Amino acid sequence: MDEKENYTSKENNDVAIPITKNENEAKRNNAQVVYPIIADGDVIGTVILLSKDENVKMTEVEQKVVQSAASFLGTQMEL
Repeated sequence: MDEKENYTSKENNDVAIPITKNENEAKRNNAQVVYPIIADGDVIGTVILLSKDENVKMTEVEQKVVQSAASFLGTQMEL
């Protein structure tokens, strides 16, 4: 997030950002979309959409939803 870039794993086989772990402490490779929340030019957090289903692939719809949420939160934090 230091580069203020979004990340989307389009396939479940792609390397996913390790966000959650299962009971065995193994990293999960879930489909995910990650967008930074930017307020006053600084990253103050992220909006993350994860899939529990192993067969789900994130589409442009999920990307736009997360982008809208991150943009909304960033705008609200600037007020």
